[in-house]
Amino acid sequence: MTTSTAAEPQAPAPRQRRLQTEIPGPASRALQERRANAVAAGVASTLPAYITSATGGLLTDADGNVLIDFGSGIAVTSVGHSAPEVVDRVREQAGLFTHTCFMVTPYEGYVEVCEALGELTPGDHAKKSVLFNSGAEAVENAVKIARTATGRQAVVVFDHAYHGRTNLTMGMTAKSVPYKHGFGPFAPEVYRVPGSYPYRDGLAGPEAARQAIDRIEKQIGGDQVAAVVLEPIQGEGGFIEPAPGFLPAISSWCKANGVVFVADEVQTGFCRTGNWFASEHEDVIPDLVCTAKGIAGGLPLAAVTGRAELLDAVGAGGLGGTYGGNPIACAAALGAIETMRSDGLAGSAKRIEDLVLPRLRALATETGVIGDVRGRGAMLAAEFVNPGTNEPDADLTKRIAAACHAQGVVVLTCGTYGNVVRLLPPLSLSNELLDEGLAVLEYAIRTEARK
Repeated sequence: MTTSTAAEPQAPAPRQRRLQTEIPGPASRALQERRANAVAAGVASTLPAYITSATGGLLTDADGNVLIDFGSGIAVTSVGHSAPEVVDRVREQAGLFTHTCFMVTPYEGYVEVCEALGELTPGDHAKKSVLFNSGAEAVENAVKIARTATGRQAVVVFDHAYHGRTNLTMGMTAKSVPYKHGFGPFAPEVYRVPGSYPYRDGLAGPEAARQAIDRIEKQIGGDQVAAVVLEPIQGEGGFIEPAPGFLPAISSWCKANGVVFVADEVQTGFCRTGNWFASEHEDVIPDLVCTAKGIAGGLPLAAVTGRAELLDAVGAGGLGGTYGGNPIACAAALGAIETMRSDGLAGSAKRIEDLVLPRLRALATETGVIGDVRGRGAMLAAEFVNPGTNEPDADLTKRIAAACHAQGVVVLTCGTYGNVVRLLPPLSLSNELLDEGLAVLEYAIRTEARK
């Protein structure tokens, strides 16, 4: 707790937010009661305000409250809710056909998405892609591709990583509760090594990479590793941005040892960090790139894109799935990519970074409860700690998030220690809405830090 003689912070008045009831209101609470009787308890919701419509960066709930969205459905609606180009293309495609299964009778949309991914992902080598439904599917299939191409089995992942909820990707994910607890045993031949967490390890990037590589070589053997899989900026683990030099060093080691370097860009991809892909910040060219989330404006679509010889190492029929590359999802992806290009959303992500980071850093100095402010583009975070230490303060983090929710701003938490507030606003969010949402967050931090 902190004390201050400064005047009490004043709650910002709603402008484009609209608070007609408490949040959640009576209509949402009634829906929550219905849910309790019908929906599995294992499915949790951050804020049980039931949404009836959404546009841009605003969500309208069943009680008529209008919320500012700083979560984008966990980095999915990067182009904004109900983006016109996405909606138009989805509507047109739904009127033509909704499904044939690309493995049965193919269609042009799937090919067009794969062509776009080949153009957009890092590197000018020959590339191919395969489409799936979720990020976890993409990661799991990247491992399948790497194992087939190399004839090796071991997969290396990192501390604080999150890669999904399938059996294999649970084994690749670091945090136990809620993602892994009670669900084992997990797939074998997955090995975890230290990553780069500058706020907590204090290591320069090359030094952190040497530590990881030493562990790999001593405990696994470089000639046994099929793939190294990492997030260029870790997501669920706490929006951890590795120290400069870490990613290039790991990538170089992989190349020297015949190891497939897999970038899990599920959360960082599609302009989220200010470039099309976060690997580009240090000119790293992955062998395989896994994408999902922001690819299709809210529809389920994922992909593995990479070196053509790796993708083609798998025999015919070895990759696919009934719904992978669904025609409506492909139409949505083409609309989302066109919107990102035409609206310059990579630049918008940098605009958001320039507006948010100085305010969070000022709050860190003022309150003493923020140990680290970090991130790129519109993938930003504040890590909360007990003042004067780096001891995680998960309780304060929960209170801050709850206070924002009560005032109509959707923020998310994350981190191995549960002490990080993360911001993932739509890249199209206006400065006015961004300012209003930040004012609510600032008020919540100042208020809760005093308690």
